[in-house]
Amino acid sequence: MTEALPLVHLALVAAYGGLQWTVRVLVYPQFATVPADAFPEVHVRHSRLISRLVGPLFAGQAVTTGWLLIAPPSGTTWPPVALTAGALAGVLLLTALGAVPLHRQLGRGFSADVHRRLLRVDTARTAAATGNVLAAGWLVLG
Repeated sequence: MTEALPLVHLALVAAYGGLQWTVRVLVYPQFATVPADAFPEVHVRHSRLISRLVGPLFAGQAVTTGWLLIAPPSGTTWPPVALTAGALAGVLLLTALGAVPLHRQLGRGFSADVHRRLLRVDTARTAAATGNVLAAGWLVLG
């Protein structure tokens, strides 16, 4: 399994990166088009459904990143491992300290200001996720 670890890691990172781009480009911009009276219900449903995708992808990336840091396959170089770990840390911090509090605010009702701030945080998260795909690709391709 150790030799397949970089490929498994890349698959998880790429799946999350694709999801993140979809959320940033398609999902979050549409929040502004939801009627105010329907928004809380739409937001609760979004939060519940997206967590079913994000949770396992975060958990899988945490496991493969930890494994790469602790017991990398032979021949693995340190720079892409450090970059992928840093990118994941960035995604997780932006999520915990930025997106989650903003989603809590949106859960009480739509606010154009909060929505704009969520889009900014999510742009940074998308950049970190994209960087992670590049780092994981470097890890696999050398």
